[in-house]
Amino acid sequence: MTDYSSLIEVRLSELTLGETPLMNAMRYGLFPGGKRLRPKLLLAVCESVGGKVYPGAVDFACAVEMIHSYSLVHDDLPAMDDDDFRRGRPSCHRKFGEAEAILAGDALLNLAYETMANRLAGDTACAETYAKATCEIALAAGHGGMVGGQMSDIALEGLEADGAEIIKMIEGKTAALFAACVKAGAALGGYRGENVVLGEIGKKIGFAFQILDDIHDASYDQYGTAAVKNTAAKHKNTYVSAHGDAKAREDFKTLKSEALATIGSLQLKTGAFREMAEIILNEGF
Repeated sequence: MTDYSSLIEVRLSELTLGETPLMNAMRYGLFPGGKRLRPKLLLAVCESVGGKVYPGAVDFACAVEMIHSYSLVHDDLPAMDDDDFRRGRPSCHRKFGEAEAILAGDALLNLAYETMANRLAGDTACAETYAKATCEIALAAGHGGMVGGQMSDIALEGLEADGAEIIKMIEGKTAALFAACVKAGAALGGYRGENVVLGEIGKKIGFAFQILDDIHDASYDQYGTAAVKNTAAKHKNTYVSAHGDAKAREDFKTLKSEALATIGSLQLKTGAFREMAEIILNEGF
């Protein structure tokens, strides 16, 4: 996945040139990023179904990362999760101010759509493909997906949520964007197979990823460096809080196995999709 990393980082840098106060806050929320799992997944699927990765697909991958990064900037705000740190350094609103962080998140979200729209407008031969990929990402990022899931998370704060409520929250907050990466990547690669199957694979990968994250949050501090209980995690509604550690681990294994098996049943040109799925879930049990 080294080539994917290089493509993503270079293009993100190109798309965020400038030294204005707003751009500096945007870049702070975007760099250095995490593992860039979502954009890499999109590119891996595109390569697996089409045999190659091309600049248009890279732009869509970067758009996904901008959307993910904006959501983290906003999640850290006092009105949301109220987190002072992100990836071992002050969160965006602690570094630049609360209003500036809100605007930086807004700008990253809009830049994501601008990036996709520019591809759509600039290449009429691929307009239908780009439109389909844009719709998949937009649907997953909005009220019926990531934002709706975040709203459910807020609504459940302080309550003892049941398993069904937790599942609905995770499906929106985390799994929807993973599923969109799979479906958009397939569209960009020219896939002509069953889109519903791809969406289910992506949903299982995203859901398993969130369960794994919940297990780790229940056992380790925010940096993952010491085996001490994260006290903040005790007050959050997670898959572990609803189902317990043992069932969470069992369900993670099941989702991972099912996702990989379904990928293996597809007739793909390369093994990049399966490899990326394994990388996303490689810290399993």
